[in-house]
Amino acid sequence: MPATAFSSSLPFGLALVMGVLISFPNHLLFSQTNALYSLEQRFAIEPSDAQKLELLSQMTTLSFGVDFKLALVYAKRGVALAEKTGDKDWQPKFYEMQGRMHANLAHLDSAMLFFDKAMAGYTAVGNKKGEATTYFKIAWVHKRRGEIAQAMAADLQALRRMETLGDQEKIADALGRVSDDLSLQGRHAEALEYARRAIDICQKNNFKLELPFALRYAGDASIAMGENAQALDYYNQALELTRATDPSLSSIADIINSRGNALKRLGRYADALEDYKVCLSNSEKANYPGGILTAIANLGELNLLMGNYAAALPYQLKTIALQEESGDLGNLTENYGHASTIYEQLGDYKSALLYQKKARKMRDSTASVQSDAAVSALRTQYETEKKEATIAAQGDQIAQQRLVQWLGFGLVALLLGFLFFGYRSYRTRTRNNLLLAAKNAENELLLKEIHHRVKNNLEIVSSLLALQSAQIDDQGIKDAMQEGQNRVQSIGIVHQKLYQRDNLAAIEMKDYFLNLSESILDSFGAEERVSIECAMDQLDVDIDTAVPLGLIVNELLTNTLKYAFPNGRKGNVRIKLERNLAGNLLLEVADDGVGKSGLTKGTGFGGQLISLLTRQLSGSMREEVKNGTTIYFDFNLKKAA
Repeated sequence: MPATAFSSSLPFGLALVMGVLISFPNHLLFSQTNALYSLEQRFAIEPSDAQKLELLSQMTTLSFGVDFKLALVYAKRGVALAEKTGDKDWQPKFYEMQGRMHANLAHLDSAMLFFDKAMAGYTAVGNKKGEATTYFKIAWVHKRRGEIAQAMAADLQALRRMETLGDQEKIADALGRVSDDLSLQGRHAEALEYARRAIDICQKNNFKLELPFALRYAGDASIAMGENAQALDYYNQALELTRATDPSLSSIADIINSRGNALKRLGRYADALEDYKVCLSNSEKANYPGGILTAIANLGELNLLMGNYAAALPYQLKTIALQEESGDLGNLTENYGHASTIYEQLGDYKSALLYQKKARKMRDSTASVQSDAAVSALRTQYETEKKEATIAAQGDQIAQQRLVQWLGFGLVALLLGFLFFGYRSYRTRTRNNLLLAAKNAENELLLKEIHHRVKNNLEIVSSLLALQSAQIDDQGIKDAMQEGQNRVQSIGIVHQKLYQRDNLAAIEMKDYFLNLSESILDSFGAEERVSIECAMDQLDVDIDTAVPLGLIVNELLTNTLKYAFPNGRKGNVRIKLERNLAGNLLLEVADDGVGKSGLTKGTGFGGQLISLLTRQLSGSMREEVKNGTTIYFDFNLKKAA
């Protein structure tokens, strides 16, 4: 029976489950389909919101091993229900789940947005374990972006929290991830040391789910050291355990890919080719972009090694395209180099030179001074923290020996006099410094509390507008009330960002615009048909500038969603903000919609508000209607101040 006919009589959730999974006929997916079907039936009749959240968590986890897109749907349902019920314990868990799905689907900006939300939620309720698992995922995104120092910093933060909690299984997990960070730095002996520590903990405590990961990290370090036979043994052990404990498509794909790497280095090309094909097949079934990218890259490299240059080229170019599209910088330098080699062998020297230049440019931008020095400092800091107590004790012992020597020279009285007056002076300075530090901390805490309360009060205003809107039948008035809610929300996000940051004087605008865009898309129910891109670098702006900018962008996005994409039309919006050499802020909001113009010159409230806010920032604006609508702003902040 066709999937459409089979699904037509089912509720939405059940239809989605069966529609996605019916095409995978193996026993594993069949059993998981049945399990999801059963959970959906229970969810449909469950009266308790708390139990519904638990069921959505189970459905997200179950679908994760089969299809990341399906898992993302369940995670979004969990976020919506947790926010609706105000459940502070479940909210960060589902934020973390949704971020994880975005990360695995290569939506790196969206992933970081939800990980930030999860971290704030876990911190608010004091969930240290949740903070640690979120740090793991933040580190994963940093690795995809080629930010190795930031990745290791996040993994070490997670390790410290797990050590505080005494969670041996997650300590093993963290040690393995640090091993991976060290491998990416070429510090393979140290990486193997950390991986073996993780293996020891797993074996002593019978952690069957965590042990395969530790074995993989040991295999990765071994293969980098040229110990290919040893690496193959680690990967085979990991594969056997994974098939017994976590037989999901993505997990099997990852380990089989690693085993293919060992086989390739052992010269067993035919066996490696089969492993890479299995990895690609499993990843495609699971909608797993990371696995697809890895398999395609390895198929390209293997064909290159085998001298099949014509066959290798499409794989290599597809790999580069996927990495450039997703912002995944891992191994991109190497893949540019492979493309250059292939073109050279095919006699296309112009293309070979082009990719050689790309490889050199990428190597120069990611190499580094920062990487080796920063990562070395991070690891050294972690290791030395454990030795500080011993060093302090040794320092005390040395001080005592010196005191005995002074006593032996008969300078007891003089020494005691100096010590007395010196100590009093030290105590006075220390007390004053402590009082000043305490005062500064108190002021900072008070300022954060003010921002927090302002944000909460704005949320109350937004809720009152929503309640009032629910009592109104006139659609025009309801729309105006919704626009008012969005304006209040845009200001509330500013204060939320301020109390979450260490820097209480400025807002990071890219993160702010991402939050604002998500909120507005959600209010219009346009998440699936309109994509909003923040094409800008990180930029800090003071609150007096951030609030008007946020309101301007809020009005432009609201107008775009109302008029630029009529009749359910899909489209894209791009937001760009930068500071020029003169210190002016340049804002650009562009869409590829139907090209409706006149907002900046209109007499409506939105147009008047934009004009007023632009004058407040001593700015100018112009509108261009061509293949959509683009509005440009130039704000002279020095003049505005």
